Amino acid sequence: MDKKYVCQPCGWVYDPELGDPDNGIPPGTKFEDLPEDWVCPVCGAPKSEFSPEN
Repeated sequence: MDKKYVCQPCGWVYDPELGDPDNGIPPGTKFEDLPEDWVCPVCGAPKSEFSPEN
């Protein structure tokens, strides 16, 4: 199972099993495979603001 990643500013969790379909990211997309310009759908933080969920 792929790791979930947490947005540090707002706490939203990216779950690879769910993806981010509202923003064109299909289910099954690993965090590492997200486009570099992808941002948190809740607060707009960049990928660099995410960290692996413990």
